[in-house]
Amino acid sequence: MRSLVLDRPGTPLRLEERPLPEPGPGEVRIAVSACGICRTDLHVVDGELTEPALPLVPGHQVVGTVDALGEGVTARAAGDRVTPALAVGDRIGIPWLGGTCGTCACCTRGAENLCERAVFTGYQRDGGFADACTARVEACHLLPEDLDDLHAAPLLCAGLIGYRALRMTGNARRLGFYGFGAAAHILVQVARWQGREVLAFTRPGDTAAQELARSLGAAWAGGSDEDPGGAPLDAAVIFAPVGALVPAALAAVRPGGTVVCAGIHMSDIPSFPYALLWGERTLRSVANLTRADAREFLALAPRVPVRTEVTVYPLEDGQRALDDLRAGRLAGAAVLDIAGGRR
Repeated sequence: MRSLVLDRPGTPLRLEERPLPEPGPGEVRIAVSACGICRTDLHVVDGELTEPALPLVPGHQVVGTVDALGEGVTARAAGDRVTPALAVGDRIGIPWLGGTCGTCACCTRGAENLCERAVFTGYQRDGGFADACTARVEACHLLPEDLDDLHAAPLLCAGLIGYRALRMTGNARRLGFYGFGAAAHILVQVARWQGREVLAFTRPGDTAAQELARSLGAAWAGGSDEDPGGAPLDAAVIFAPVGALVPAALAAVRPGGTVVCAGIHMSDIPSFPYALLWGERTLRSVANLTRADAREFLALAPRVPVRTEVTVYPLEDGQRALDDLRAGRLAGAAVLDIAGGRR
């Protein structure tokens, strides 16, 4: 099978032919049809996340079809959409959270996203930049049928982590999204469906992202160095991995407001006066996701309905896709069309 492999951080991915992986106990094998490309993938390949299992196949927004069951995996009965088991032929998604221990203090208090022994897809487990991969059965999620594979892929991280971040804003009505890429372009649709107002703060001069934000219902879109005027924000979500946006967002929210940092990595936050935090403002981060997040969001997405804007690349161009994401040449989400290379 074709695989894009990272040998060490800071080096380009290389295309390698590998044998099909065999699912172990409690695992399934997936014939991958599409895999979204996430800024977290950049943090892995650039070495900003420091514990990859090398050599590594990245990719954690995986869409595909189950084609083999490992030992101990109970086959799901035909038509059963509830039982946490899988059958050959199921169309599933695999997100960043690839498995948890189930026994640590975090898992037992319902915070499996903070599991002390968690493993992550495309980081400690080979991911979806390949024709096939394996996954623990509990990490797999049945996908809504009304989105094709390429448009479903961004839901599995941009959507899921973004949704968890949006929930952290509580009942805030006037929201600021800082960074308008894959996650924000999904969550503006959810927020508007919920009746909220969204202001999109993009990289200065990024007119493509601003146009996309307005087309998806943002009330205002401009550079992060611009003042939209009007009332202060009730809450802000920072999707861009730019620490300097933290004091900017705190300055933009009202007393009692919340700033949520949605990324797994961010550049250093500069010092700022306590007055920006004072007034019972809250600054918090979002880490990973839970299976409950995935079930809730994947059920919600077709109701909105969420529509993803994707730029499609063949598997062989995965490195170019990462470079385009790093350089800010994308609006919406990037997706590898892996099934296309097998046709």
